[in-house]
Amino acid sequence: MAERTDIVVIGGGQAGLACSYWLSRAGIDHLVLDEQDRPGGAWHRTWPSLRLFSPSAYSSLPGRTMPPHPDVFPPVSHVLEYLADYEERYQVPVRRPVRVTDVSADVDGLSVHTDGGEVRARHVINATGTWRAPFVPMVEGAGRFRGRQIHSAHYEGPAAFAGQRVAVVGGGNSGVQITADLVGTAEQVHLCSTTRLRFLPDEVDGRYLFQRATARVQSSAEQEPELSGTIVAMPAVREARAKGALRLRAMPDRLDETGAVIGRAHVDLDAVIWATGFRPALRHLRSLRLRARDGIPEVKGNRSTKDPRVSFVGYGDWTGPASATLIGVGRTARALVDALEEELRP
Repeated sequence: MAERTDIVVIGGGQAGLACSYWLSRAGIDHLVLDEQDRPGGAWHRTWPSLRLFSPSAYSSLPGRTMPPHPDVFPPVSHVLEYLADYEERYQVPVRRPVRVTDVSADVDGLSVHTDGGEVRARHVINATGTWRAPFVPMVEGAGRFRGRQIHSAHYEGPAAFAGQRVAVVGGGNSGVQITADLVGTAEQVHLCSTTRLRFLPDEVDGRYLFQRATARVQSSAEQEPELSGTIVAMPAVREARAKGALRLRAMPDRLDETGAVIGRAHVDLDAVIWATGFRPALRHLRSLRLRARDGIPEVKGNRSTKDPRVSFVGYGDWTGPASATLIGVGRTARALVDALEEELRP
């Protein structure tokens, strides 16, 4: 017979840990299933030079402040240590590596099918993030390009691009940071985007983004502008900008065998790095048919409008402002668990 629990949390990264914290505080029986073989979630897949946008205290999950780090902007290794300690400190009921292959529903509950068996639950919280679903736009001629093409999800540092001519496509924080990382190693770096770069003032950091996201919660969306596309001026980014390395080019109109056509110019390239974002990693929910036309499930209070027994945490603004950040995910996780507690209690 299938194992039973009140709630299955799919994903053991920062969103899954935040949900588990509040579920434990509420005394709700739950199980966290994590595809990874160690704590840390998607933080294991980042590039070595990546830094947090905010100091440690502004990069914390509920209940446990991230320890301070000598650098104002902590490295990924510090985040991984913190998440492993957090998981152990709160005795998160996680099982790994467990891959969820499907979720099916009937009138009595949900069945979570995994490569290690089946778990029955009254509710499922999806916290799988987006890292496993990188998005690359359709660009004419991409299949003809003889150089290397990778998504930012697979970028491991500048060494592989030494002496090369590289286009980084995408003007968000990832694209800008990768461009800055390549300066001095690659022969040429071209940053391409459809939108202009909007830098925060040099003296502010990711704390500002969280404060603005909080303001969006406390007021109407019309009163607070969107935060997407806002670039945090990290030290490496400021240095690259001072060198003139962040001059923006338009998106490629098309690729050919040797490079990209941008407007009337042809740019010779050895590699293209697509820093073009991600989509929610929800393939394991395909049997439930929860997605709308845009590929994102419609939610109300983080719960699917098609099946309220399925919830989503940590995917971005559609699951709560700043919910894809360490400090922001705790707020939406708590609100969801509070609602579920009312429902699950006799």
